[in-house]
Amino acid sequence: MRRRIFLLGLPGLAGCSAGRKPRLNVLNYTDYIGKTTIADFEREFGAEVRYSPVIEGSEETMAKTISGNSGWDVVFPENRLVNPMREMGLLRRLDPARLPNLKHLAARFQSPEWDRNLDWSIPYLWSCCGILSQAGMNLTGWSDLWEPRYRGKITMLDEPSEVFGACLKRLGYSINTNSPEELRQAQQLAGEQKKILRAYLNTEVRDQVAAGDVQACQLWAGSAQLTMDGAPQLQFCHPREGFSLYCDCVAILAESQRAELAHEFVNYLCRPEVAAAITQASRASTPNAAAIDHLPASFRALKTLFPGDEVLARGEWFRTSNAPTQRLRDRLWTEVKSM
Repeated sequence: MRRRIFLLGLPGLAGCSAGRKPRLNVLNYTDYIGKTTIADFEREFGAEVRYSPVIEGSEETMAKTISGNSGWDVVFPENRLVNPMREMGLLRRLDPARLPNLKHLAARFQSPEWDRNLDWSIPYLWSCCGILSQAGMNLTGWSDLWEPRYRGKITMLDEPSEVFGACLKRLGYSINTNSPEELRQAQQLAGEQKKILRAYLNTEVRDQVAAGDVQACQLWAGSAQLTMDGAPQLQFCHPREGFSLYCDCVAILAESQRAELAHEFVNYLCRPEVAAAITQASRASTPNAAAIDHLPASFRALKTLFPGDEVLARGEWFRTSNAPTQRLRDRLWTEVKSM
């Protein structure tokens, strides 16, 4: 499975019939909502929410809404997809007057680089990529995952952006490089590593790490914490060379005929107590500063999710690649997988 892939074509996504509650169609990611978030919203606002949890991946977001007639109202694009979706006319400009709870966002998310004025999207949950490993391995960086002694016992994500991101950081480059030469160096490094890899796996590797069959894996912090909840002997590190950061945002589609209710839903998600319940359930980090006060002290102490400013300074936000670079990345990844 991938982290951010959207499902398509669920039946019955049109508006509600006469006499029924107003309905909001929400397309989100797997395990990315609090246990009672939807039910509580429905009860308070007298609405019906058709909520579709989806399998994991990212680029499908745009693919499933590109027709402009998808039937969805609220979606959760990754930060690097916000501008492409905006440029294609897929997103509705947000009305800040309807979103008073934006004041609760942490300062670093009040004007993020992908949407400086929060005109089109609101930060929802953020996370990063690092290394989950068995206790005692004491891994500190990406370079550790090239050690021959771990042959057949380590995995990397089945995500080209993350694999190349680790390689680029190991080489001292930006994860967002547009340099063909730097990308080819990253491909060469990935090819060298593939000789000792067990596999390219996403969240399905969690059980293998917990059981001890895999010694270390590249994994998203939220997935790592979910694994560590049941296997506390495991360790997570934010690689010393640097690592990727991503933010999943909430946005309203331009096609939505329920903009008022959609704004109510977005504003509701920004309530501190609601945001706190979402981050606890999802094990992803919240951009909502006020929500932190609603979290148990034991949860706030999880360094996997809340590593501190000094560690986060090594992180780099994913950005949208230009078309030639994306084509090259796709080709290089195809070549790596076929090696």
